[in-house]
Amino acid sequence: MALQSDASSKHLMLLPGPKLVPLQGQEGWRSIDGFAEFHVASLDAEPIVPAGWYVVSMETECLDAEALRPELRLDVAAGDASVGPLRRLLPAMRGQASVETLLRIEFPVTALRMRPTDAPARFRIQSMGLRRLSRRQALSWMLGGGGAPGWGFVRNAGRFAIKVLRGGLARAVESTYGEYRSGQLPPPPEGYLDWVSRFDTLDDETLSRLAQWAEELSRRGPLISIVLPVYQTPERWLRRCLDSVQAQLYANWELCVSDDASADPRVMEVVREYAAEDPRIRFVRRDVNGHISESSNSALSLATGEYVSFLDHDDELRPHALLEMAAAIDADPALDLLYSDEDKIDGDGKRFDPYFKPDWNPDLLRAQNYLCHFTVVRRSLVEQAGRFRPSFEGAQDHDLFLRCAERTVGARIRHVPRVLYHWRAIAGSTALARGEKDYASSAGERAVQSHLDRIAPGAHVEVLPRGHYRVAWPLPAPAPKVSILIPTRDHVDLLRQCVSSIVERTTYPDYEIVIVDNQSSQADALRYLDEVRSDQRIKVLKYDAPFNFSAINNAAVDAATGSIVCLLNNDIEVISPGWLEEMAGHASRPDIGAVGAMLYYPNDLIQHGGVLLGIGGVANHAFCGEPRGYGGHGGRALVAQNVSAVTAACLMVRREVYLQVGGMDERLAVAFNDVDFCLRVREQGYRNLWTPHAELYHHESASRGAEDNPEKVARFAREVAFMQDRWGHVLQDDPAYNPNLTLAFAMRSFDLAWPPRVHWPWQDRDSV
Repeated sequence: MALQSDASSKHLMLLPGPKLVPLQGQEGWRSIDGFAEFHVASLDAEPIVPAGWYVVSMETECLDAEALRPELRLDVAAGDASVGPLRRLLPAMRGQASVETLLRIEFPVTALRMRPTDAPARFRIQSMGLRRLSRRQALSWMLGGGGAPGWGFVRNAGRFAIKVLRGGLARAVESTYGEYRSGQLPPPPEGYLDWVSRFDTLDDETLSRLAQWAEELSRRGPLISIVLPVYQTPERWLRRCLDSVQAQLYANWELCVSDDASADPRVMEVVREYAAEDPRIRFVRRDVNGHISESSNSALSLATGEYVSFLDHDDELRPHALLEMAAAIDADPALDLLYSDEDKIDGDGKRFDPYFKPDWNPDLLRAQNYLCHFTVVRRSLVEQAGRFRPSFEGAQDHDLFLRCAERTVGARIRHVPRVLYHWRAIAGSTALARGEKDYASSAGERAVQSHLDRIAPGAHVEVLPRGHYRVAWPLPAPAPKVSILIPTRDHVDLLRQCVSSIVERTTYPDYEIVIVDNQSSQADALRYLDEVRSDQRIKVLKYDAPFNFSAINNAAVDAATGSIVCLLNNDIEVISPGWLEEMAGHASRPDIGAVGAMLYYPNDLIQHGGVLLGIGGVANHAFCGEPRGYGGHGGRALVAQNVSAVTAACLMVRREVYLQVGGMDERLAVAFNDVDFCLRVREQGYRNLWTPHAELYHHESASRGAEDNPEKVARFAREVAFMQDRWGHVLQDDPAYNPNLTLAFAMRSFDLAWPPRVHWPWQDRDSV
């Protein structure tokens, strides 16, 4: 594709890189991830683009993404010093669009690339142009907004003249260019209220369709009993709560209200008023205040539905809350427990702080009550579990959910990825701050410990800040031997640091280190390998073949003598002395497969917090680039949890599990072999897990170098294609993530998705 050319521009050619695939049967391209780019070549020997002012023009058609977010990447040089690459974002382009934007390029460009977007997408580029302007033309362009001079130009020219008088011409140009670029660039990610307005507001058409759906489903769907304990509830919030129940589109419900001997007579007066108007509302007034567990049990005694749900007396349900739950039950009548996403709402009705949750995640539930609201449970299961226990006030829901989960299986637990519940955030509410009710944390600790006593005697819980918990899982006696497998080639300083940190800081009683030497040739590296052989805990295995991370680790596992293997990069440095105890405790659990650790860059930014599928096309690390101690979405960066995959830079697994799945696939020599391995482990019924309580530094593959030459880029593209062919839709539907959260590589993990990957039943997914 040739770019536009005139007397003031070079003749350029736009060439697709290896991560751009032609569309079958039609004109256009498919980017396989957020790194796909076109290489721009010059037909003469001069620099592609001299320094100066340029207008970039593009005509594109976006076929299946919300918008293209193109970016120019310029390799530049100033004298003998390289200062590239520089990034220059272009305006976002939706649908069929054209754009012209002004760019200033400060240095001669020696290589130019264009990334069409930051995520997998299908698109066409009809034309692209690059036209050089004089400084006077560029200033006129900025003042006129790119159009013909008019009143806007006159107004801006007046402002520009004032800037010149106050700070000089150079500063005036700099300020004007900054203002122009701010108006041209894609806006920063909008906030939650903007997201709600665009994607989670029920307009008249949607409400009408939902009502039709609800009318049909209400005739055959289950009766859902809503359990509502009330006590001294301010009338304003009680009415809002009751109104949200009566506004339910799904009609087959009953509301079971228990007043826990409120001193304020208005509480019962309001309840009686609503009950008189709606026979589906039933109530009881307790004679003695028994607190929330006893009151909830009184409400449960009124319930006759097949399922029960739980509502706090000052919170609100979305109009489609029961409809979504009933629809899920209708599709799978075996479901025992369902839960949704939630957010908070303040006294003015403003929504904020959403929690977009993962699918069923039992280790996360032990670390926090992530189910919380809105939860629906089969009533017979609640009865079997023993209802609410009075000694767990403040964490009574958490205690009940743990006991219910013990009596069912994950296949009968369903996450509905929609915000169906607003948690009222007012003074004194746990929605506003967990610290408002300190007793809740203590009750939660007792709830989790009680659960552990039933399912894993010897495990114990510790309280963490912010209302979270850490479970220490017992090791078998004696502790299983762990084989730490370290591939290496030269880079003796990294290897020495890695091994020394293990030997000097690790407190685990039984481990061996297997160093796999992949063709080291440097004298100091060879001397060090000879030295460490004198340590009985260390052995050196020769691997005399081209680098293949999968094959190297497979060979190391064959030579290992431990019942647990730990794959470890040679650029890892141990931080926490108990890292092996933490990881081996999890790896010894019969239901757990691969276990990953918290890895930091040397500057204490997070490098790995588990692996999220779909980011950038295949997968990427959660919380990457966030500071140490970062809480994360819903506090998830602070607690152990089940994940789909973890990095093999530090991965522990029982040797029998490693062999059961056939080890690492040697067709994936460098990238994604760990993700593929973890997904095959998950296919065998194991749950993978990431823990932040094993902390290590990762010096980021320093011995491998960057993926920056054509051979490496081509290999990476093949590995991306391999993963997408093998795992397909699995990569777009990570059960440890949420379809309301972004898959764009350029965004932070757990940022909102624009748009979300959640659709109404009547929407055609292919057209969204």
